[in-house]
Amino acid sequence: MTDNNDNNQNQLNIELSEEVADGIYSNLAVISHSHSEFVIDFIKVMPGVPKAKVKSRIVMTPQHAKRLLMALNDNIQKYEALHGEIKEDKTPFPMNFGGPQAQA
Repeated sequence: MTDNNDNNQNQLNIELSEEVADGIYSNLAVISHSHSEFVIDFIKVMPGVPKAKVKSRIVMTPQHAKRLLMALNDNIQKYEALHGEIKEDKTPFPMNFGGPQAQA
């Protein structure tokens, strides 16, 4: 028999502020690692703009990085089961998005 207090101890109350709930758009991620941590920089690259800023940086342990990989894989499988296969674009990432070059 499970006590209700045991169930409450296994729950995590996660708070999401309005600012964070809006999210940050990213169309490029740069991942690096050391022996003790993985660093994921999320970047927004704009068409015709030769400079881009890191919008968010996440630092995690190798164990958490592997859990993230497994969670992403699980979610991609569920997404594809509902919406069909996500097609991979094998072409190199276009730094200028094929648009006109910015001129001053």
